[in-house]
Amino acid sequence: MSETLDLAIDLISRDSTTPEDKGCQDVMIARLEAIGFKAERMRFDDVDNFWARRGDTAPVLAFAGHTDVVPTGPVEKWHSHPFKPEIRDGQLYGRGAADMKGSLAAMVTAAERFVAEHPDHNGSLAFLITSDEEGPSINGTVKVVEALEARNEKMNYCLVGEPSSSKLAGDVIKNGRRGSLNAVLTVKGKQGHVAYPHLASNPVHLAAAAVAELAAETWDNGNDSFPPTTFQVSNIHAGTGVTNVIPGELEVVFNFRFSTEQTDQGLRDRVEALLNKYEFDYDIQWTLSGHPFLTAEGALVDAAQEAIKETTGIDTELSTSGGTSDGRFIAPTGAQVLELGPLNATIHQINECVGVEELDSISNYYEKIMQKLLG
Repeated sequence: MSETLDLAIDLISRDSTTPEDKGCQDVMIARLEAIGFKAERMRFDDVDNFWARRGDTAPVLAFAGHTDVVPTGPVEKWHSHPFKPEIRDGQLYGRGAADMKGSLAAMVTAAERFVAEHPDHNGSLAFLITSDEEGPSINGTVKVVEALEARNEKMNYCLVGEPSSSKLAGDVIKNGRRGSLNAVLTVKGKQGHVAYPHLASNPVHLAAAAVAELAAETWDNGNDSFPPTTFQVSNIHAGTGVTNVIPGELEVVFNFRFSTEQTDQGLRDRVEALLNKYEFDYDIQWTLSGHPFLTAEGALVDAAQEAIKETTGIDTELSTSGGTSDGRFIAPTGAQVLELGPLNATIHQINECVGVEELDSISNYYEKIMQKLLG
């Protein structure tokens, strides 16, 4: 087995369901300290994080990632136990194989090879690792970044190991992400008997046209880097579960994935203006998960595209599609942020897997990027 595969198996074997870490970070820290990194553990509430750095000058190239994984779902539906990694037909199976313990292993082994070849490299190498990416993301990367910013310790480049690829390792890299804005809309009516609707006020009926108008609205047309902003209802709930009671309240949960054409406040204002037209009683609670960010083509993007091209001959596509990532907390500091990792076809699924050869490809990409930026 390759060093990367061996380390990936070790990490996947640990049931680090968010926000647990189960010793994954200890394994990584030990490997990094052995090659000259100074590691700083940063625990916030129930979340383990660490910042490790080798060097004390700029530029700083950081690898960012997470050791926590999403729940497995029904274990009996997996072909092999999610925390007992198994190789079948060239694929390594286990929870977190693609998202993102395979990438973590690739980062560490790439750093080991690079340091062995360039012990006196330029600038600094760093690792920012959390166990709170798949959960609420309030005691993880965002807190570490706040601590670094408070002491004016900056990252110039940041490679996030999220599974970015589509069909071949490295065919897609994410140079930005859309913003995410969530809302819980509560429409207030009056409960009553369905046989006497004149004595009640049905909030489902009151809100139906407004929700339909929100769903039909064109929020923007996107731009060269982002698709149009989208609105999606993710949950609707009303009633007591019986057929003869008009509900007293309706709850609608929805989400915006928005481009740089929008601001979160602008979306809030438009939604509330639309709702006000319908003159029903409502309350709305907003939660911003992250602003959109974009890393324009520059040193990090160039280094990544060149590394992939030189290694496999692939012409890499830049993309801002998909969900949010911890890159949203790092980009506002001024760092160039890029996501590069294995195929995302099985992430968060039963029988999650990563190609054995993918792991070595990703590790080689990381090493070449280090050579180009710090060699």
